[in-house]
Amino acid sequence: MRISWLIPILVLLAVIIPVAQFTDYHLFQLTMVVVYAIAILGLSLLTGFNGQISLGHGAFYAIGAYTTAILMTTWNMPYWMTLPVSAVVCAVFGFLIGLPALRLGGLYLALTTFALAVAIPQILKYKAIDEWTGGVQGLVIDKPDAPFGLPLSPDQWLYIFTAFVAAVLYLIAWNVVHGRVGRAMMAIRDHSMAAEAMGINLPMVKTSAFAMSAMYTGLAGSLGAIAVQFVAPDSFQVFVSVFLFVGLVVGGVSSIGGTLIGAAFIEFIPNFADKLSKAAPSAVYGVILIAVMFLMPMGAGGFLYSMWRKMVGPRGGAPTQPATKTGAVTYNDGAGLTGTGSRSPELVERPAGVDGRPEV
Repeated sequence: MRISWLIPILVLLAVIIPVAQFTDYHLFQLTMVVVYAIAILGLSLLTGFNGQISLGHGAFYAIGAYTTAILMTTWNMPYWMTLPVSAVVCAVFGFLIGLPALRLGGLYLALTTFALAVAIPQILKYKAIDEWTGGVQGLVIDKPDAPFGLPLSPDQWLYIFTAFVAAVLYLIAWNVVHGRVGRAMMAIRDHSMAAEAMGINLPMVKTSAFAMSAMYTGLAGSLGAIAVQFVAPDSFQVFVSVFLFVGLVVGGVSSIGGTLIGAAFIEFIPNFADKLSKAAPSAVYGVILIAVMFLMPMGAGGFLYSMWRKMVGPRGGAPTQPATKTGAVTYNDGAGLTGTGSRSPELVERPAGVDGRPEV
């Protein structure tokens, strides 16, 4: 049973209904959900599909936000023109940060990226660049009006614009993951030595994955800055990186669709926890997070996909037989390629991700 023809209709409805029915405040919240979804998608490409753990993507989010803010306030550049510039800047930073990743991995890489997230707010406060960044005071951005005289409020237009950008980025990510580059990324994730033996260029693929991931998160930062209309160093403390990682795990580490669920979680659940308990909202948030992880260990995307498979049956791309204790897996990658490979025990024993491949 194929539902691909339904996706454009669902996307269109997801844009039209909120614009027609929701208030500007609720549209702002939905815009931030889409923004976070783009950022988490970038993190998923790196961690879920390439196996590189990052706890510092809040730094790329900040770089993208400040790039857009500086271009709009100092250079009077239109908001839409700042996005490609932000994408290039963040991709370059991501590529450079990805170079140490060639020698680091696992927790060591996670700690290195975490250090980057800790350092960025302090760098943005540096006196020598106050003229550009606004120092501790930050920069104020004007929210753009709808073009061509369209009868839309700034929040309505920004939601439509953000949803359009997200749709393009999701389409690109889907094609990357299901193409040769995606298969190379997942081969490195599953067994880097075997991937290199098959002729995959590990340095190029890993640094390119870092660059693409940073580009996605930086674009999210640009859109987030426009939506919030303000950037300041204290807005990009290390908790931004932690929240993005929480959204990744909640949605499903290697789930493209699950990124939307993870984004909704980090946008709405903190407010929900605050309403439940004014005295200890963080405790309530922690309990909810633990419950979600206990009930959906594969993430929301993996959980929903497993429910869907139970209803309609398996499709191509899922493992054709269970893994043995030694880690041997017979698979079909959905593109007509079958084979038998060896996986590490921690990957073998986990349920398949939403794309039919084991999650990291």
